[in-house]
Amino acid sequence: MSGRTPDRRFDLIIVGGGVVGPVMAALAVARGLAPAARVAVVADRAPPAAALTGREDWDLRVYALSRISQRLLTGCGIWQTLPANRVSAFERMCVWDASEAPGGPGSLTFDCAEIGEPNLGFIVDGAVLQRQCIAAARAAGVVSIEARLQGLEFVEGGVRVALDDGRELGATLLVGADGSLSTTRRLLGIGTAGHAYHQVALVAHLRTAEPHRNTAWQRFLPGGPLAFLPLHDGRSSMVWSTPRDEAERLQALDPGALAREITAASGGVLGACEPTTPVAGHALQLQYAVDYARPHAVLIGDAAHAVHPLAGQGLNLGLLDCASLADVLAAAATPGELGDYRFLRRYERWRRSENLLAAGAFDGLERLFAHSNPVVGRLRAAGLGAVAMSPFLRRRFAERALGLAGDVPEFVRVDRPWPRR
Repeated sequence: MSGRTPDRRFDLIIVGGGVVGPVMAALAVARGLAPAARVAVVADRAPPAAALTGREDWDLRVYALSRISQRLLTGCGIWQTLPANRVSAFERMCVWDASEAPGGPGSLTFDCAEIGEPNLGFIVDGAVLQRQCIAAARAAGVVSIEARLQGLEFVEGGVRVALDDGRELGATLLVGADGSLSTTRRLLGIGTAGHAYHQVALVAHLRTAEPHRNTAWQRFLPGGPLAFLPLHDGRSSMVWSTPRDEAERLQALDPGALAREITAASGGVLGACEPTTPVAGHALQLQYAVDYARPHAVLIGDAAHAVHPLAGQGLNLGLLDCASLADVLAAAATPGELGDYRFLRRYERWRRSENLLAAGAFDGLERLFAHSNPVVGRLRAAGLGAVAMSPFLRRRFAERALGLAGDVPEFVRVDRPWPRR
């Protein structure tokens, strides 16, 4: 880098224009961590189209959002702006082993009525959510910079970053929210651990013969879980995690043959299935950063951790990173202290332990349900049946899915206006 005076200096520079980066920016302003004009989001792509005509289909990328994520997005002024027809509440979850029938002794069903909640979460259109997160950050006054991070160096009191358009910016704190292939993480010299699942997640939207009944369905097959997530328009969004060679075979089928394969794999739980969109595939991996923090720099979201989608918790974990980082940084006396390593290490210890616990649980479930040994299969069914018979355990599982259990920042745990720093 040139070492010249930065073109502009910020209290916070957040790299990443997906969902997590703009949410972190809007949250920093909402909690009073820094003035809006001193917060910047650097993203290397233009935001999605500004308006929906009402005729576009749902994006193939959908997110299952928890109650805690809903509260966080509400406090940032995002949830209120989501179109009602791009948000679908689900009231029940049904999970069952491929060797059993849904509703039978080897299955597990959660119902929001059991825990006195209006629903168990929401399925949200990914493109719409991203667009509204970017819009909310800009509406809050956050500076939007369309460029790519190219280099960084630590300097007195902060970090200097170089962009691919030739600009150099300074910041007290650099936040990497640029996904599992994070450039920020690489430039910070932070390594990763984990493993590939040798699975591909096939995603498509389906029309089913039977209504989804506002229920999220998940069947554990030997090759990986098949999930149907309820959409507002009556269709279901499919996420089918299956071995790579099987994914290639399925994607090569004609529409009729593919429909029959999906129907058979689901055990006919919603009757005949008909894809209404192309089928896309995404390779799956477990990946976590060895460290989350350096002095004046920190990682959040998929830049810090990427998990198996079987529980639909990936984005929820990233949004909890945002809430936890904001909670920790609220202890800074001035914006000039935002990069203090004591705060960043506190965030790292907090979220690294929570995220590793979640990643380990998802990884263990994937391995357990992928095991084809019939003895293991009977033990799986017995375990699901035992949880199904225990109201206490069902409630704990449902609370965990809603994000109401675990080490959650107090300001999002309760539904009330947020305090500012």
